[in-house]
Amino acid sequence: MYQCKDMLIKDVTVTALGDSPNTDGIHMGDSSGITITNTVISVSDDCISFSPGTSKVNITGVTYGSGHGISIGSLGRYKDEKDDTNINVKDCTLKKTTFGVRIKAYEDAASVLTVSKIHYENIKMEDSANPIFIDMKYCPNKLCTANDASKVTVKDVTFKNITAPPPPRRPSACSALPRSHAPA
Repeated sequence: MYQCKDMLIKDVTVTALGDSPNTDGIHMGDSSGITITNTVISVSDDCISFSPGTSKVNITGVTYGSGHGISIGSLGRYKDEKDDTNINVKDCTLKKTTFGVRIKAYEDAASVLTVSKIHYENIKMEDSANPIFIDMKYCPNKLCTANDASKVTVKDVTFKNITAPPPPRRPSACSALPRSHAPA
């Protein structure tokens, strides 16, 4: 969705095979007043992604079945990008996603922009590898030339009632030693 205003997406199913290249489920940019509710998304890239210039978005009751989760960005790739603000994600379930909720900004951002007023609430993750991931040095093609901090500012982000199982426990080096040999 590009330059869309006041849209409702409800009771939709979006699927793509797990190895399909670059298949975002729902991607939006320069859009506002978007509501996505009671939807199922299972793709091989971002389930829902927000490009620059996205504002006033409400997502509720969405189930994500694979893919990269909910992503804001990538931000700062092009000059004169606009801010992302007022994005609310509530009462959603993510199953077997690479990421849960993610913000990604280029480390050599061409724009000065802000991501603000982002609220995640009642998000349940099942087998999501990286439940919360904020990447201010995003550089997918390893061609970035950053020497300083990113020009993208992230502020006013809240996480409320986010549940994710703990990562699998890996034995430490000393836990494999017999008790008599364990360090004191």
